[in-house]
Amino acid sequence: MRFLYNLLFNIGFLLAAPRYFLKMYRRGGWKDGFGERFGLYSARLKQALTNRQVVWFHAVSVGEVNLCTQLIRAVEPHLPLHTIVVSTTTSTGMALLKERLPQHIHKIYYPIDRRKHVLRAIGLIHPSAVVLVEAEIWPNFLWTLQRRGIPHFLVNARLSDRSFRGYRRFAFLFRPLFAGFAGVGAQNEGDAERLRQLGCRPEAIQVLGRLKFDSVRIDERKSVSASAILSQLGVPSDALILVGGSTHDGEEKILAEVCRRLKTRFPSLFPVLVPRHQERGAAVGAELDAIGMRYAFRKDILPRTQFETGSVDCLVVNTTGELLHFYQRADVVFVGKSLTAEGGQNPIEPAALGKPVVFGPNMQNFPDIAPAFVKKGGAVQVADVAELERVLSDLLADPSRRKAMGTAAREVVRENQGSIGRTAEMILAAIDR
Repeated sequence: MRFLYNLLFNIGFLLAAPRYFLKMYRRGGWKDGFGERFGLYSARLKQALTNRQVVWFHAVSVGEVNLCTQLIRAVEPHLPLHTIVVSTTTSTGMALLKERLPQHIHKIYYPIDRRKHVLRAIGLIHPSAVVLVEAEIWPNFLWTLQRRGIPHFLVNARLSDRSFRGYRRFAFLFRPLFAGFAGVGAQNEGDAERLRQLGCRPEAIQVLGRLKFDSVRIDERKSVSASAILSQLGVPSDALILVGGSTHDGEEKILAEVCRRLKTRFPSLFPVLVPRHQERGAAVGAELDAIGMRYAFRKDILPRTQFETGSVDCLVVNTTGELLHFYQRADVVFVGKSLTAEGGQNPIEPAALGKPVVFGPNMQNFPDIAPAFVKKGGAVQVADVAELERVLSDLLADPSRRKAMGTAAREVVRENQGSIGRTAEMILAAIDR
């Protein structure tokens, strides 16, 4: 079975490599740490880890990194004799790790799941424990941990219907891998039952809640002022701000057209569009050009830049790490990847800030979280563009309703916090044993 997996993986990797590396190139920063993806780490790292007990955390991309940094902060004070290594898969994830974690915590790229790369990485890092944030199951990595007797944990585990079906279809491959986890933190009882069916040992599973509710850092020091940037664009301080957060292809154009129609009723309305991937900025700009929407790119706004009042209809945020700051200035927030794509982006950040949240019909990545906000009145889920425009119009016209929705959204976040501490306790107890 392992021979067949490695054969198929190598074939698949060769076929997918051109597209994979082209995507890395377009995102930029691909040269930094490139060799680490093949298990080639620096001599400095090797020296720092020699004869040390290492706990290795892995977070795939930005969403998981946000959770992972909070978990590391909770665990680290209780592991004074351990060294912490944290890995990620994407360059945006790495940028966030460097921004949020101190220098003494080693940040690396996760190795591609080819056997020799994995053996090289684990052999150098030699972890005493590994913590995976959310379910990303790579067989060679887990086989190596099992063979070497290294305890490993799966936290904030959530399984979509698609993932669950896939793992069950290939149970002959994945069941022994799931059985090898020393501890599993499930988000809810439904996920716990699915994990049991996939092979996780019942005694290893604990229902600990959703780490995402604890990962929001609304009190962190501002690196930029959204209000100051909007002022530079000539936007009045009392303008109504609609933020489209983590939008995907097609959603920016929809929001721009909706705002243009609503502007006849709300002249001070100003949209701020924050694409999920900042490299899409040029494509978004081309779409706005096509419909005659005057816009400015966030990257073009320097400290002394000043636009004439009324000369810009829209801001496109083509930078990373600034979405939270624009959420803080928002009067209404639309959460992206929910109207023209499937999955949905995280609604917890704007909710924690007390903002009324609107999202489309596709929130599959948040099957419990999105309905919780809707049920408590902290969010509205719309079916299509027509309903989106109607809901936005109602919210913009009613400040008291916006305030009530924001209060309800913040309360949902408060009620669901605490899972970081419970997850840290599970990991620490197992390491102590």
